[in-house]
Amino acid sequence: MPTIPELHPQVVHFTIALLFAGVVFRWISLTGRAAFTGPAAAVLLLVGTAAAVVAVKSGDDAHGPAERVPGARTAVIEHEEWGERTRNMFLFVAAFEIGALIARRRTPRIAKGLIVGSAILGLIGAWMLYETAEHGGEVVYVYAGGVGIRSGDTADVTRLYVAGLYHSAQQARVRHDSARAADLFAALGRQLPADTTARFLAIESLIRDRRDSRTALAELERTDVPSDNQRWRLRHGFLKVDAFLLQDRVDSARATLEQLGRDFPAVQRVKDRLAEIR
Repeated sequence: MPTIPELHPQVVHFTIALLFAGVVFRWISLTGRAAFTGPAAAVLLLVGTAAAVVAVKSGDDAHGPAERVPGARTAVIEHEEWGERTRNMFLFVAAFEIGALIARRRTPRIAKGLIVGSAILGLIGAWMLYETAEHGGEVVYVYAGGVGIRSGDTADVTRLYVAGLYHSAQQARVRHDSARAADLFAALGRQLPADTTARFLAIESLIRDRRDSRTALAELERTDVPSDNQRWRLRHGFLKVDAFLLQDRVDSARATLEQLGRDFPAVQRVKDRLAEIR
């Protein structure tokens, strides 16, 4: 089989959905109340097991870069081990299902026993599947394993770096570490100089974290905002207001808000801000 690391996210989600649904349908089928659940369970479990084999293969192909992230090795190995246990368990389930299909006509009693065995093993497998998914989530969301490198596009790595800068800056602000937040938001602005969102975040940080209204106003003057983009014009205007208020230039702040009110009469936030400084 060719290497398929880029398919791991897609395959694992199909595997989880198919196998969980298959286990549920198999247990329902034991009640005898919904005839369709028996054949449906067999199909779901067999296809889900095949997907589990592919998921483990794609995960093995993808593990190298994620495992090399400092501190992530143990989490990646645990995820791999749980994935292999889950695959092996559902291979047994699939064997029971196939055996039941073969024995159905000649020895119904054996077929029934195999189906009960499949249901019991499937329940254990569902627990293993949950553990595998939980450990996989830890690799992705705790250690960022695979994030930014799945496609091989260098731009994705930049996006990962940008996301790290943004979240680290927000956490620094929560910790009231203004100096750290200011440095990180400034780095974000330098990383994406043409991105309006990044630029406004950096300017906002000048006001909130550095208390440097003079530089913030200078940056706002150099920032071109499309006249037809209400969102950016409002953001630009509110930042100017914040910078003016930091300098105690209440008249300039009021004049800016009044102009925004004329341009966007339906925006309640403009009216609220204006009421605050009157």
